[in-house]
Amino acid sequence: MKVIFRIMTIPVLCILMVVLLSSPRAATAQEIYAGRYKAVFTSVPRKVPTSKTPDGPLAGNGDIGLTLGGDPDKLRFYLGKNDFWRAYPVYPGGGIALSGWLEINIPALAGADYYAEQVQDIAEIAARFKKDNLSISVKTWVSATTNTVVVELGANETCAMHFALKAAEGNTSVNAEGTQAGTHWVTRSFENTPLLAWPSHIAMAAKVLGTKPEADGSITLTPGGKVTLVVTMYSNHDSKDWKQKAIAGAEATTPEKITRLQKEHRAWWAKYWSRSTVQIGDPFLEKYYYASQYLFGATSRAGKFAPGIWGPFITKDSAAWGGDYHLNYNYQAPYWAAYSSNHVDETDNFDKPLLDYMESGKLHAKELLGIRGIYYPVGIGPLGLVTTRWPLTPDEMEKRYASRENTIDGGYKFLGQKINAVFSVGNMLMRFYSTYDATYARKVYPYMRECANFWEDYLKFENGRYVIYMDHYNEVMPNLKNKGQWRQLLGDFNSTLSVGLVKMLFKGMVDVSGFLNVDEERRQKWEHIVKHMSQFTVGETDGKPSLKNVESSPSPIHSRVEGLARVSIHGLVLPGGVCGPVTDSAFNQVLLSDIGRWKDKMKAPGEWANTLGNGVETCFPAAVRVGYDSDEVMKQLTDRIKRQSLPNLWITAEGGGIETLSAVPLTINEMMMQSYEGVIRIFPNWNKTKDASFEQLRAYGAFLVSGKLQKGKIGPVKLLSEAGRPCVIENPWPGRSVQLFRNGRKAEQLTGKTFSLATSRGEQLEFIDL
Repeated sequence: MKVIFRIMTIPVLCILMVVLLSSPRAATAQEIYAGRYKAVFTSVPRKVPTSKTPDGPLAGNGDIGLTLGGDPDKLRFYLGKNDFWRAYPVYPGGGIALSGWLEINIPALAGADYYAEQVQDIAEIAARFKKDNLSISVKTWVSATTNTVVVELGANETCAMHFALKAAEGNTSVNAEGTQAGTHWVTRSFENTPLLAWPSHIAMAAKVLGTKPEADGSITLTPGGKVTLVVTMYSNHDSKDWKQKAIAGAEATTPEKITRLQKEHRAWWAKYWSRSTVQIGDPFLEKYYYASQYLFGATSRAGKFAPGIWGPFITKDSAAWGGDYHLNYNYQAPYWAAYSSNHVDETDNFDKPLLDYMESGKLHAKELLGIRGIYYPVGIGPLGLVTTRWPLTPDEMEKRYASRENTIDGGYKFLGQKINAVFSVGNMLMRFYSTYDATYARKVYPYMRECANFWEDYLKFENGRYVIYMDHYNEVMPNLKNKGQWRQLLGDFNSTLSVGLVKMLFKGMVDVSGFLNVDEERRQKWEHIVKHMSQFTVGETDGKPSLKNVESSPSPIHSRVEGLARVSIHGLVLPGGVCGPVTDSAFNQVLLSDIGRWKDKMKAPGEWANTLGNGVETCFPAAVRVGYDSDEVMKQLTDRIKRQSLPNLWITAEGGGIETLSAVPLTINEMMMQSYEGVIRIFPNWNKTKDASFEQLRAYGAFLVSGKLQKGKIGPVKLLSEAGRPCVIENPWPGRSVQLFRNGRKAEQLTGKTFSLATSRGEQLEFIDL
C-alpha cells in the first residue's frame, strides 16, 4: 500500500480554539496541535532495520529509543540506548550498538492491513491491524521519567500471540538470558576485547500484566481484555547493578505503577510543549516544525549520554559512521534549534564528551603539532573515547583506503582539519548568550580557553593580519576513489570555515572571560585577533562579487569562486555568527547575491542549496538570517521536504541523521525573531501580509520573547528578562513611538530605530505601538 501523510483533525477543534483565544493564558503547542499533526503509516516500514534513519513509528525519552518495525504478524520493537556503545577506537568497528528488540508474533494477522500513528503531543505510538473480522490494537510508549517501555495490546476476538525478548548478538558481544520469578531477562556485553576503552553492558527484562503467559511466551488475547508487556532497560552507565536493576524494575511493575508512569510521562511532555510555540499559517511546515521538535525531545535528555548521529533509534549494529560524535558539524547541528526554541535543558548533555576528551586533545596538540591547547580528530565518543583511528595494519588500511600508510597523524583521523575542537564552541556560545548562566559558563570555559591556546599558537600574524595555513575547507584523506593519492590536495590557506570559526572563538573569549571576570590580561590579545583576523575572500561571478571559499588552495575546486555554500556558512553565519545584516551590511549583500544564484544550479524541485546530501539544517536558516526572501525560502524548504523525508516526518539527508531535526524549527524561529548579532529583531524576515505569532522564543541576552502579527500589524511585543541583562531591540514599528510597560506598569516612551534598555532579573517588559 502507498504511504500517505494526513493532517488529523479532532471534532472539538473549533470549540477548543475559541476557548484558547478568549483565555488570557497563551495556548501551548500541545493544546493547539493536539491530534492535528500525527504521523500516519498505512504500510509496513521498509527501512527497518537500517544502518541509517528508520522509517517506522518512533518513540523515545532522550535515552531509550523505540522503533516499530516488522509486519503485523511479526512485529519488532527495536530498542536502542544512547549509552550502549562498543568502545572500540578503530573505524569502523566501534560506536553505538543495538541493545535488542521485543518480538510479538500474531500468526492470525498474516497479510493484515497496517495502520499506525505517531502521536507526538503525548509521545505514544498507536497501531491497529485488521484482517477479516479480527482487529488488534497496539499502543506503546517510552516512559519520559524512567527506563521503562510499555506495550499494550487488545483484541476484538480470541487470538493467540507469542512474545520474545531478544538481545542483539555478534560483533564480539557476550550474551546471556534467563528467567527470574516469571520475569524474562537478556543481557549483552562488550568486554575483554583488545583495545576496548571501557566495558559496556545492557540488560533488558520483560514482564506481562493482565494475563499469565506460558513458559514459551505464548499468550491468549481475549475480547475486552488488555495485555500489557513492560520492558525495563539499564546499562552499566546507569547503575553498577545494571542487570539486577532491570530485573527488579520489571518485577516491581504493577498496573497501578503503569497508570502513575503514564501520568508522569504525559506531564513531562506537556511541560516540554509549553516551552515555546509558533504559528505561521502553513499546515505543512508547521507539521514538520513540531515533528522535528518531538523527535529531538525523544532523542536528547539532560543527565543522559549525548546522542550520536542517529540518536537512540538504532536498528542495526552497523550504524553508518559508527553512530558516533562527528565533530565537523554532525554532532553540533541537532542542537541548534533548541536554544531559540527554549529547550535548553535538552542540550545539557552536549558538552560532557568534549570535556572528557580534553586530556587526549592536549596530547594530540603537543605530540603532533608541538603547540598548546586541544586538537581533536573528526570522530569521538563518550567518556574520552576516540572512534576514528586508522586501521591497525597496513593491509587493512590498503583494503579500505588504497594506501598502506596507517600512521597518518599518529594513526588518528584529523583529515586535514584543525577545526574539530573549535566547531563545538559555537554551541557553547549559543547557550551562553541565550542564558548568561554563570555555572554553565564556568563549566565550558576551560574547554574554550584550551581552544584559544591552540589558535594563539597556530595562527600566523603576517602583513598586519592573522592567517591560517593547512586547515582545510573539506576533509582531505586517502580513499578508494582517489586511489590513495591525497597529499597533493593539502595546502588550503585561509579557508572561510577556519577564519570564521576562529574569529567566533576569540570574540566569545572576550565576552565569556569578561562575564566571569577572569583572564583580563589575555583579552587585549584576543581583541587584537578579532580585529585583525583575515577578511573573507571575495571574487567575482558574472561580474558580481561572490564568496571564495578558500583564499588559495591546491584543490582545483576550491581555487574557483564557488559562492556561499554549506561549509562556508558554518564559519560565517551558523554556528559562526560573525556575519549578517547588522554586523556588516555591505558584505551581507555579497552573501545574499550568492544565495540568489542557488536557484540557477537546480535541475529539479528540492535541490535548492544542494542539501540532499548534507546541509538542510544549515542552508535554510542561514538564508533567513542574512535576509533572503522568506516566501522563497519556505517554498524551497517545502520542496526539499517533499523530495526527501520519511513517513515518521524525519527529514532525511544522505550524510547524516538527527542533524536535520533542527532544520525547520531554526528556519522558522529565525523568521519570527533574531538576536544572534546582539540586537533582538521581531519578524525580521517574514512576509508582513501573513499572520503569524510566537510565544517564548529565546533570544541572546537571556530573554524570552513573544510577538504576534495579524492583518499586517504587529501587536504588543512581550519580553521576559531572565538574567537582568541590557537589552537592545530594533523598533518593531519603524518610525513610530513606542510605549514601554515594566511589570505591567507604564514606563518610558521610546523613539528611534533601536532601543537600548536596562533590565532587571525576572522583569517583564511589554512594548506597545503608539
